[in-house]
Amino acid sequence: MKNIQWFPGHMTRAMRDMEAKRNLCDGVICVLDARAPIATVNKNLNKIFGAKPVLYVFNKADLSDGKLDGFVKLFESKGKYCVKCDATNISAKRILTQKLNAITEEKRARAEAKGLNRTFRFMVAGIPNTGKSTIVNLLSGQKRAKTGDKAGVTRDVRWLRCGAFDLLDTPGTMPPSFDDQYHAKHLAYIGSINDDILDMDDIALELLGELAEKYPQNLTERYGITDYSEKLGMYEALCKRRGFILRGGEFDYERGAKALIDDFRKGRVGKICLETASDYTDYEF
Repeated sequence: MKNIQWFPGHMTRAMRDMEAKRNLCDGVICVLDARAPIATVNKNLNKIFGAKPVLYVFNKADLSDGKLDGFVKLFESKGKYCVKCDATNISAKRILTQKLNAITEEKRARAEAKGLNRTFRFMVAGIPNTGKSTIVNLLSGQKRAKTGDKAGVTRDVRWLRCGAFDLLDTPGTMPPSFDDQYHAKHLAYIGSINDDILDMDDIALELLGELAEKYPQNLTERYGITDYSEKLGMYEALCKRRGFILRGGEFDYERGAKALIDDFRKGRVGKICLETASDYTDYEF
């Protein structure tokens, strides 16, 4: 499988804009994907965040499993604010608001002591397709930001008034290069990298191999796969189970790849967390 690299030009401009507006913000909402918490940490954003308090939001928690709790404990042990969230569920608004109020509590008390009733501002940042705009819409109570399943929907930096807060909605930003292809593959699986630049057959094979190692029962339940010894064999078993057969009896690998990746992204393969917190005890944010 060839190395994955993706850093479109608009991201450089977006990061400059974010840095220019940093001092206007009281804190940062950094949105991560609960299925790949470490893969969706962009360390390059730390330079932009500076000393601002950061709330790490493990979004799409409804698609992850109990392994996510290990990451909550890991982040908290490193002194980070964090919260599990399903931004498509209205009840998550209360949880997020409570966390944001806690982060700004001291500033709010100082402002009130001076007779001020000010609005606090947060930058919403993260890797593409983690649900930043969905969180903006959740906090505002209406569809203020454009959302979509494809990476890179938001292209511009802009302020939005969302209830008690002003939010700076920003485009998803990637590291300029991926030194770690293990995490790059996780970003490809969850849709954070533009599918148009990927070989989806390769991505499907890699995903099958990782699921066979970590969640074999899920593959059995969804696709009837019982032999996990060889990626191509699993791929063909999936195609056979779904009826993806071309004339002449050849397997339709293209349809098989699309079906697997779509099933994974929409949670049809079950609740999955591709990473384990105990592997990252020495991780530096």
